[in-house]
Amino acid sequence: MNNKIAVESLSMDLLRIANGLYKGSYKTAGRFTDEALMRTMEINTKTLKPYFTKILYDINTCLSNKPRERTAEDVLMYSILCKNYARKYLS
Repeated sequence: MNNKIAVESLSMDLLRIANGLYKGSYKTAGRFTDEALMRTMEINTKTLKPYFTKILYDINTCLSNKPRERTAEDVLMYSILCKNYARKYLS
């Protein structure tokens, strides 16, 4: 899969997780968490900038841990970082 599509899709999945957590819909958030974790595996990290590879690692760590108060805010931040990276560096 093209890295741009995968990163943008990851961004949308993360946005849906954040919205689900904010609204208290944990079932929806859980479903999109699984999708986002699969999406991170589809991304070819060899062609990415090193700092974004670390961000992907941090996303995996954030999604793999038990949800806490800041999880929705963290996931929303990662969503925006993914979207900005895809727009600026991936074609």
